[in-house]
Amino acid sequence: MTSNQSISLKVAENSLRLDSYLAQNLSDLSRSRVQQLIEQGHVKLNGDICKSKKNAVKPGDAITLEIPTAEPLELQPENIPLDILYEDEQILILNKPAGLVVHPAPGHPNGTLVNAVLAHCPNLPGIGGVQRPGIVHRLDKDTTGAIAIAKTEVAHHSLQAQLKAKTARREYLGVVYGATKQESGTINLPIGRHPKERKKMAVVPVEKGGREAVTHWFIEERLGNYTLMHFQLETGRTHQIRVHSAQIGHPIVGDSVYGSGRSVGVNLPGQALHAWKLQLKHPLTNNLVEVVAPPPQVFSTLLQVLRRR
Repeated sequence: MTSNQSISLKVAENSLRLDSYLAQNLSDLSRSRVQQLIEQGHVKLNGDICKSKKNAVKPGDAITLEIPTAEPLELQPENIPLDILYEDEQILILNKPAGLVVHPAPGHPNGTLVNAVLAHCPNLPGIGGVQRPGIVHRLDKDTTGAIAIAKTEVAHHSLQAQLKAKTARREYLGVVYGATKQESGTINLPIGRHPKERKKMAVVPVEKGGREAVTHWFIEERLGNYTLMHFQLETGRTHQIRVHSAQIGHPIVGDSVYGSGRSVGVNLPGQALHAWKLQLKHPLTNNLVEVVAPPPQVFSTLLQVLRRR
C-alpha cells in the first residue's frame, strides 16, 4: 500500500487565507479539496495542525500538507466493445470513441475505458496502481482516437518514461474556428487549473502553479472560416490543445467549455478533436510501433459539410 503524499511549502507572498494560498500554489488540487483536507486535519501550519481554512498565512510561515492515499475503487470488468488498433502481450492501443471516460472518478464510477479493458485483459489489475490500471496517458471524454494501455509493469514503466522524455509522438487532427495567417507555429504557454472555475484549465504563469505546455501545429486544410489543423503534443497537460487553441483565438469547433458554442450545422458529440496518430517504442523490442486511428464518421461528415460551403 502506498503511503500518504506529503507536500511542504514556505510562504513568500503577502498574507492570504490558508485555503486560498494552497489552492493557488497547488494546481492539482481544487479549492474544495483543499478545504476538505484542512477540515480533516491534514494541514499543519508552523508544525501545528490547523483546521481553520480562514487562517491567514504570512511570509515565512511553513505549511505541510498530507494527502491521504486514495481508497481503492471497486473496479468491475464491463463488456464494452473496444476498437483495437494494435495489441500484443505488452501493450494495447485503442481507438477511443467520444463520450467514453478513460478511468473511474467521482461522478463516473463505471462504464469507463478501464472497465472495458479489465474485461478484455483479466490480468490488468494492479498494473501502474490500483486506481487507474494500465493507464499511462488520457484523452478527454469527448476527444476520440488512439490511446495506449500498458498490460505489464515493464510496459507501464517504459511508456511513462517515453512520455516524460517526449520521445512518444502524439499527433491530433482538430477543426478550429477561423483561419490563421501563418501556416504553422508553436504555442508555448504554461497551463494550470483555472483560478476561478476549478473544472477548467487555463493559461497560468509558472510562478502561480502553471506547468510547461508546448503544442506544435500546422494547417492541414483551409475550409473558409474554419481550418483543419494538425497538432503535435510535446507535453501532455489536461485539455492542452483545447486551451492553447482557444488562447490564440481559434477554439476547437464543438468545444462547449473553451469555445463559442456556435452551431456548425453538424450534430457533434463534443469537440472536433481526434488523436490521429500514436508513435512509440515497443517496451521489449525497442521497435517502432505506429498506429493511425481512423477519425469517427461525424468528424468526416463535418469536413464534408465545411468543404461544400
